[in-house]
Amino acid sequence: MRFFDRDRALEILQVFLTNPFRTVLSGIGVGWGLFMIVVTVGAANGLENGVSSDMGGRVKNSMFLWSQSTSKPHKGFKRGRRFEFNNADTEFLRENATSITLVAPRNQLGGHRGSNNITRGTKSGAFNVYGDEPGYINIDPVKIVKGRYLNEGDLENDRKIAVIGKTVNHLLYEEGEEVIGSTIRVQGILFTVVGVYSTFKTGEDAEEDNSSIFIPYTTFSKSFHTGDRVGWYSLLMDESIHADSAAAEVLSLMMQRKNVHPKDNRAMGHWSMASEFEEIETLFSSFRLISFIFGGLALLAGAIGIMNIMLITVRERTQELGIRRAMGATPFTVMSQIMAETIFLTTISGLAGVSLGVASLEGVNKFMQSSGGSGGSFRNPEVSLNIVLIALGVMLVMGLISGILPALRAVAIRPVEAIRSE
Repeated sequence: MRFFDRDRALEILQVFLTNPFRTVLSGIGVGWGLFMIVVTVGAANGLENGVSSDMGGRVKNSMFLWSQSTSKPHKGFKRGRRFEFNNADTEFLRENATSITLVAPRNQLGGHRGSNNITRGTKSGAFNVYGDEPGYINIDPVKIVKGRYLNEGDLENDRKIAVIGKTVNHLLYEEGEEVIGSTIRVQGILFTVVGVYSTFKTGEDAEEDNSSIFIPYTTFSKSFHTGDRVGWYSLLMDESIHADSAAAEVLSLMMQRKNVHPKDNRAMGHWSMASEFEEIETLFSSFRLISFIFGGLALLAGAIGIMNIMLITVRERTQELGIRRAMGATPFTVMSQIMAETIFLTTISGLAGVSLGVASLEGVNKFMQSSGGSGGSFRNPEVSLNIVLIALGVMLVMGLISGILPALRAVAIRPVEAIRSE
């Protein structure tokens, strides 16, 4: 005998439709538990997507290093000594740092967060100007919308070329005006524009990035007389090495080279995307775990509710079940009938909760898109198919457990006593 067939399905429907109000109330608990799991996990993913988007397109294994001032005396040098990185330090890192796959020195005109007046004809604007090497795009990717990015030939030949952000393009050029091959003036020096880019970041970070200009590192040094000074380093760490180990190696090497006390934690500033991503993953993994715990508790409460309803149903159907036994129905037949009814109610309730949860996330996502995609640090709330399948699997297990006691109660009914009962 099959667990589910057409006759059994019709019988199950008849049982629940006899008292639809009670059926709906008993299924709400399970549906609410699945709904909570889907919505809370989706909300956690939305927050994670938003935070990750705010962090921009920087690759996960990137690291940034800059010099500060010493806080400990060392090798005859007093506390409070300031020092700078230079081109020789760049070559030293490339030759000795085994955990680093790319070293990209960077300079900024006017220092950190310094903007400069850039002119083109009668138009002008305040923008960031950076001296970069071509490899920097592998650390902080941008989308080239016109022309090209920097290349090695630009460095070798000290070309006076520039790659400008789309905000610079918008403010210095008329709509439809040819950008590639035109010139802009930076502190009185003419640079030929060879490319226009757009950042992958969002919000204020996107506005700042799109208001920037990239010129070759060597050209920057000669044009603005920075010599061999390096403002800071952008580094790409070996993905097979943990971020903390890579950072420790780089700091140790540079401290030895710059005669800094090995325990001076303030002499050099550093920051890595890997550490940020690890913190985010830990935070939102905990969030998702809590979501499952509370959703699971709600699901358990719903399953207990269904079990109680099924016990009441078995009691109300005592005479019916006794007649079945008297007519030759085996204990397995009776048990499978009660188990099928329990699983059916649990499954329908759970699917309704999952569907409502997914629909809610889709509704929130569409509303945010229709509002211009402005959701702060909350973007694209979603739940993966794996999470849904796991939740449904837990629901089915609870449905099976919920049906055991009512099924045993039904089997325990003695046919003679059941027929005599009213």
